[in-house]
Amino acid sequence: MPNSRRGFLQAATVAAALSTGSSEAQQVRPAGPPYVQVPRMKFGGQEISRLVAGCNPFYGFAHFNTTLAEIMREYFTQERVCEVLHQCNRYGINAHNFVLRGRAQADIERFRSEGGKMHLIVQGMGDPAEVYRAVRPLAIYHHGEVTDRAYQAGDLKPVKEWCKRARDLGVMVGVGTHKPEVLSQVEEEGWDVDFYAGCVYNRTRSTDEWKQVLNNELVEMQGDCYLRSDPPRMYQVMRQTRKPCFAFKILAAGRIDERGAEQAFRTAFGSIKPIDGVFVGMFPRVRDEVRENAELVRRIVVAS
Repeated sequence: MPNSRRGFLQAATVAAALSTGSSEAQQVRPAGPPYVQVPRMKFGGQEISRLVAGCNPFYGFAHFNTTLAEIMREYFTQERVCEVLHQCNRYGINAHNFVLRGRAQADIERFRSEGGKMHLIVQGMGDPAEVYRAVRPLAIYHHGEVTDRAYQAGDLKPVKEWCKRARDLGVMVGVGTHKPEVLSQVEEEGWDVDFYAGCVYNRTRSTDEWKQVLNNELVEMQGDCYLRSDPPRMYQVMRQTRKPCFAFKILAAGRIDERGAEQAFRTAFGSIKPIDGVFVGMFPRVRDEVRENAELVRRIVVAS
């Protein structure tokens, strides 16, 4: 936080530039101490930030309703996506949870052309070779919802075969899921994978599973119902594996507001291993979420 009136005004100027998407955003920088730097972890021969910039807000994957999704898409022009990623770099965030859909490839190419640097950890859908050719990522993992559908169908063989194809590309290979039991099975079967990406909320339960959990009741928007009892289950599995893990949706896709955010971050970093990280999407339309998250993660990890 700025510690003087002058610092406050400088920070407000930066926030205003960010909120308007102005090109001045990259030129306006507050004076004073250097930006805090997010702690890092070893991953695939690289050092990456333990706070990884998510991609969902950039492209309107709101996990709430179509209105919020459209607001996100309208806000995040290519210029704003790039500015958020540049701001991440200034706070030492050098990894991005990327998805090869829509405008995303053009956005990352522009960011790189402007001097930005991000290790890409890609949500893999479709042919992994296509992803590799497009963006040359550090890592690719099998998309969680696709994994979960295979698990619910009783056949994870297509997921395992996909991981083998990704391995042939020479990248880090992982499995994503919303179900801790999936990671447990992959571990028990000894798959040739390097890491896991786990949603801490099990939002892909079937209708019958929701009925069982909710005593035969059902909720609206089953696919985006977030139970407080879910995160400990995923965190437990992540702690039990020696492989690096990335926890995502630690803020319940925005359902945990700024008043509960610090505790959610503390729970996440207190529950995962020192070699693990988190994916967090940032939507700085109202608050400077990049700065807030970076400073919070720095404070929590350094104090632990």
